Amino acid sequence: MPQIKFSKSKPIIISVGGSLVVPNGGPDDKFLKKFDELISSEVKKGRKFVLVVGGGKTARHYIDAAKKVHQVSPDDLDWLGIHATRLNGHLLRTIFRKFAHPVVIKNPMRMPKKWQGKILVAAGWKPGWSTDYVAARIAKQLRAESIINASNIDHVYTADPGKDKNAEPIEEISWKEYRRMVGDKWDPGLSAPFDPVASRFCHKNKMSVAVVSGEVKNLAKVLREGEFKGTIIL
Repeated sequence: MPQIKFSKSKPIIISVGGSLVVPNGGPDDKFLKKFDELISSEVKKGRKFVLVVGGGKTARHYIDAAKKVHQVSPDDLDWLGIHATRLNGHLLRTIFRKFAHPVVIKNPMRMPKKWQGKILVAAGWKPGWSTDYVAARIAKQLRAESIINASNIDHVYTADPGKDKNAEPIEEISWKEYRRMVGDKWDPGLSAPFDPVASRFCHKNKMSVAVVSGEVKNLAKVLREGEFKGTIIL
């Protein structure tokens, strides 16, 4: 199994895929309840977290609807996705109200020097910035060397498993190899294990990313044992 280490003195950065929070049919209250129990239990042990949440199916539905009506600029499509992330961010902040800073962070370049509570929730900022990239920039500011990227994707694969039955899961991959697979361009609504712009930034800054299945049992293994089902990119 892949392994990852976290500094005891620094917050743990989790890029929470919107697909976990809002799959088809609305927010997944069963996932949210289990996620709340896990993170809250770790907070009670003294850990701090930054949770950066994506837009999920809400973003995709709005983006697709706009594209079906008119030809829409990439910036406008991005803004639809950004507002979906902010709605999801407010949902997480409400759930973690007991432990969370009272404001959802929208601009990662203006992080509070001191924040209330043990959990900081962040969402999308501006066009061209995915929530993966927001998580990477926050990690850099907080000097965190690793990011957990939790989503409905259980590994990085050698090819798209939905299109290629011979695609095989990868447990460890270098940034150079990974970036060769995903390219360098960001598009609103792009679905990739970890987005290209964030990947370039993490590669440059020598940060590792754990691409993990968002099953709460798997997330618990990452946090408590440093081992997980997924892929480590370094």
